[in-house]
Amino acid sequence: MDIVEKYFSDFTENQSHQLRLLKKLYVEWNEKINVISRKDIDNFYLHHVLHSLSIATNFSFTPEDNILDLGCGGGFPGIPLAIFFPEATFHLVDSINKKLTVVQEIATSAGIKNITVQHIRAEDIKNRKFNTVISRAVAPLSDLWRWSRPLIKKTNNSTENIPNGLICLKGGDLSKEIQESGCKPFVWEINKIFPEDYFNEKYLLYQPIK
Repeated sequence: MDIVEKYFSDFTENQSHQLRLLKKLYVEWNEKINVISRKDIDNFYLHHVLHSLSIATNFSFTPEDNILDLGCGGGFPGIPLAIFFPEATFHLVDSINKKLTVVQEIATSAGIKNITVQHIRAEDIKNRKFNTVISRAVAPLSDLWRWSRPLIKKTNNSTENIPNGLICLKGGDLSKEIQESGCKPFVWEINKIFPEDYFNEKYLLYQPIK
């Protein structure tokens, strides 16, 4: 938790309590359903929580915002962001139901009330739209955008005036992936946001809806 507090210092007492609970809860659940590798558990707050919160350094979600975490896995980046933005609504979906069991139980145990979960593939979501889609290392950008675009509202009622779109966390050389996607995303190097070795060659991407 110290690594998170190194870069964020304005948590409420409840947010700090929820964030501190997360590692204990993930360690307990990981023994039943493996959603995080041992190496990542040992570096839980750096590899998962701070990585997820890199989104919060460039984007702010309001009570009007409805966010879809696409392919949430064990709950990242959705769970840390739901704690950080308790007034926004986060809908976490994944095609593997046992991962969602972990997400739901952890959200309940930590008292995170602005999360819902659904066992579904992105392409099967119908009759529902979101302000923003977030995702972490789920699929190539071309697939993420193809799945996300039909689910993103064209207009934004948020007071933040940030266009709706896709926000994703990715790593490695992205030049070919971006070119093949046909997207023109804004790209931030995370190691310039959080100067930690772990974030070398890790990026925050934002593709607004047109």
